Amino acid sequence: AQLLGGALQGISCEKDVLIDILTQRCNSQRLMIAEAYRDMYGRDLITDLKENLSHHFKEVMVGLMYPPASYDAHELWHALKGVDTEENCLIDILASRTNMEIFQMKEAYLMQYNNDLQQDIDSETSGHFRDTLMNLAQGTRMEGYADPSTAAQDAMVLWEACQQKTGEHKNLLQMILCNKSYQQLWMVFQEFQNIAGQDIIDAIKECYDGYFQELLVAIVLCVRDKPSYFAYRLYNAIHDLGFHNKTVIRILIARSEIDLMNIRQRYKERYGKSLFHDIKHFASGHYESALLAICAGDAEDY
Repeated sequence: AQLLGGALQGISCEKDVLIDILTQRCNSQRLMIAEAYRDMYGRDLITDLKENLSHHFKEVMVGLMYPPASYDAHELWHALKGVDTEENCLIDILASRTNMEIFQMKEAYLMQYNNDLQQDIDSETSGHFRDTLMNLAQGTRMEGYADPSTAAQDAMVLWEACQQKTGEHKNLLQMILCNKSYQQLWMVFQEFQNIAGQDIIDAIKECYDGYFQELLVAIVLCVRDKPSYFAYRLYNAIHDLGFHNKTVIRILIARSEIDLMNIRQRYKERYGKSLFHDIKHFASGHYESALLAICAGDAEDY
């Protein structure tokens, strides 16, 4: 806290000190540092970071200071209440979080913004995309339970939903994908392949479009392998959109203490270059240093 105080109160902000301290501590340690900082200086560390920093570097440093549930809530609020709704942020967070993470995120959202997350989703999105997000935001997915005897039946419902495409079928489709356990859905996807002769993702892409399609595909990808899903999202954010900073920052911070090592591994396996290499190639300055410090890398990545 003393080092941060010195770095922030000086004539010019010592950004390297901020990076060294904040990216090399875990979230619970950063929260303790923020408490010590308040005791020492009578000031809020997040406020001081916001006042002294700018642009994407500020977003990274401030983002690191939120507890995980508060960070998710913060991202969802800005995605819903910004000038344009950021559908991809809603998809990334709600398609991938566990029941407990969703419960904590909703509590944080209510405390931080005095709003109900589900009400905000209801008013800011529409159609089957909204219905599916609302279902995910309930956090009622079954956990650890699988019933092989109903897997073929569920697969048949999914297959019919892809053939018929009525409102009722879309509802059944999202009900299965949002509420069945990951273990159950693994079996359902196998059975779907047997019935339809194609992968469920290909079927969804053929039958549906827009953000509803993207959300359904994200759920399937997360069921199969969450680190692969985030590797794919990072690759797209870095390459397809000319470096979509918000997405890169959000995923690195949100997954840094969950599965970032696995995401890095999947990224390298799938795309041939390390995540570290690609960030280095696209970002610059202290912003680049901060992202690389969170991402970390192996000797051959430098």
